[in-house]
Order: sequence, then structure tokens, then C-alpha cells
Amino acid sequence: MFPVGLGCMGFSWAYRDRSVGEAASIDVIRKAIDLGVDHLDTADVYGPFTNDSLVGRAVAGRRECVAIATKAGLVVEDEATFTLRRDGRPGHIREACDASLRRLGIDTIDLYHLHRVDPRVPVEETWGAMAGLVAEGKVRLLGISEASVSELDRVSRIHPVGAVQSELSLWTRDHLSDRVSIAGPLPMFTIHASSCPTGPRTSATMPSSFASSEWSGIGRSVTHGF
Repeated sequence: MFPVGLGCMGFSWAYRDRSVGEAASIDVIRKAIDLGVDHLDTADVYGPFTNDSLVGRAVAGRRECVAIATKAGLVVEDEATFTLRRDGRPGHIREACDASLRRLGIDTIDLYHLHRVDPRVPVEETWGAMAGLVAEGKVRLLGISEASVSELDRVSRIHPVGAVQSELSLWTRDHLSDRVSIAGPLPMFTIHASSCPTGPRTSATMPSSFASSEWSGIGRSVTHGF
């Protein structure tokens, strides 16, 4: 697998540049594939839902060239304020998978992430439902995002963890001392999100734009990481 994947969230959600239209976004995804990128990352919450559909249109005719990762377990409550809630109920996970398959226009999701662990639902129940999707042929590998070491241990006892995803950048390095260490001995990928990290390298977000209290918190994170 190519060492750098393409996170597609910004084409439809959160850090989206609204001056970039759908056609240009599809061109970027296809150009990335032409350059060798073979891992595309999306989620049903991005948009919501529209990012799955965008990726599906972009890979039409190129499906064999890429591994597609999408996610479930986060639900938009208020799109205007980006208010989200976690939903790890087995029924929701199964419905979300079927909906993502339809939007992506594919038969099987290569990597299906639990986007966040729902504290109201035992993670074993959520993961068991996801393992069922593998048994049905709808999913190839299971991943989990921003999970604790304890949660990784619990789910791995039910079904193998194919990948663990966490944010990693010069500003956010906290999980290097725990989640990466447990992933190392296990046969799983570690996928690092927001590595640029979402603004400073393009001058969109610079330290001077933070309040002093925010900057001191970032400083502690960087110092701890190094």
C-alpha cells in the first residue's frame, strides 16, 4: 500500500473550501490515484453522507486501483454547529454500512472504521455487529478511530483490528506512547489523520490566532510529544 493516503473529508465537510466544486474535487481524487495513492478515507458523517457519494463517483471505473475506507458511529445532530453524537448500536452500524455501500456504489468496503466508541453501548456489542458485516462479505477489514488501549484490547478479543486511526501531527502526538505501542506487536495498520495539521502549513491557522490559554495548551502537547 502507498504510504500516503488521501483523506477526503475536506471536499465536503469541516475544513471544506467552498470555492472548490464537486468536479474539481473529483479531479483531485483521480489525480491522486494516477500518482499512486491507493487508500481513500471517507465517512458517512462527512457532509453528512455526501462525501461517501463523492468518493463513489470519483472511483467509478477505477475501483480496482484503490482501497476505500469509510466509517460509522458518529451522527450529525446539528449541521450548522457541527454538533455530533455517538451511535454504536448494532442496528445503526448495520444500517450505516448498507447506506455507505449504496452511496459508494461498491459491493464491499475495504476498511470499515468505528468512528468513535459510544460510551452508552458496550464496545463488544458494536464490534460484534461489525464482525458480522465481515462474515456477510460487506466489509474486508475492521478499523477503529481514537480508541483507548483498553478498548483496543477488548475489541481485538472479538475480531481482529485491521487498523487503528488517530490524529498525529507536530501538535498532536499524545497517543504515540500508548496506542502505537499496542498496535506495534499486533497485525494492524496505524493510520495517522490530520498530519499537516489542518491549517498551519498553509498559514490558514497560525499560532498568533490562538488565545494565550489555547496556545499554552498546544505548547504542552508539543513538548510532551517530543
